[in-house]
Amino acid sequence: MYKIIVSDLDETLLTTDDKSVSEANRAAIKAVREMGVRFVPASGRGFRSMDKTLKELGLYDLPEEYVISFNGGAITENRGNRVLHFQGIPFSTAEELYRRGFQYDVCMHVYTIDTVYVSNFVSWEQDFLRGRMEVTEIHEKNLDFLKGQEIVKCLYMNTDHAYLTRIADELSDVTGDMDVSYSSNRYLEFNQKGVNKGSGLRKLAELLGVDMKDTIAIGDNYNDLTMIQAAGLGVGVANTVEEMKPLCDYVTAADCNHGAVAEVLHKFVLRDW
Repeated sequence: MYKIIVSDLDETLLTTDDKSVSEANRAAIKAVREMGVRFVPASGRGFRSMDKTLKELGLYDLPEEYVISFNGGAITENRGNRVLHFQGIPFSTAEELYRRGFQYDVCMHVYTIDTVYVSNFVSWEQDFLRGRMEVTEIHEKNLDFLKGQEIVKCLYMNTDHAYLTRIADELSDVTGDMDVSYSSNRYLEFNQKGVNKGSGLRKLAELLGVDMKDTIAIGDNYNDLTMIQAAGLGVGVANTVEEMKPLCDYVTAADCNHGAVAEVLHKFVLRDW
């Protein structure tokens, strides 16, 4: 029996209009939790930005319930946001990525455990983040103000995927020992080498004594691929990036706006469809 179900949030579990959990998804998640199956949100966002979703799911501030955040950079227990695992990037690397970012037409995010700092906060990025997470806009030309703080990851935003791919190639001298991924059809993300959602799922399964064959991972974009391939059952929702679909064990008929997660839970866990 499956014991852990890990699901991406944006464009997977959450609807795109109001970033909420649909009634169908909530009901299915409640049903599998009553069977003793853990449901674990996994996101590139920080764990402190997930409170709204956790409250919708009835998981907020509960002991022995968990979140994978920062693309696997942190695993937390929901009760008191207790950090069980953390792995960030060196300040010098974050500073170099930030400095180099000014050469490109990108909005930059710098994540600490508590705050997301955003430079070149263009209006379409403001619109995209509204309702997803709170950020702090900055205008500094360096990251001196963050010296001594733990930095989890950095990312660049541009809605032209080909442009982000070119940037990634040009930054290979900096990112050769990093995990580089894409998400939400707009982000180029930089984590420490070996930090990704797949490694986060493996670490959580290890902490809970669960065999990986007893896990399900559900996602839609490239930063979900490592956990989709690591899980016992790897699922892409209908709106998953087309190039990823052949790499999934199952692709839902429903998209994120029509109960894709509920489809997975009914078919493979509740087995009532």
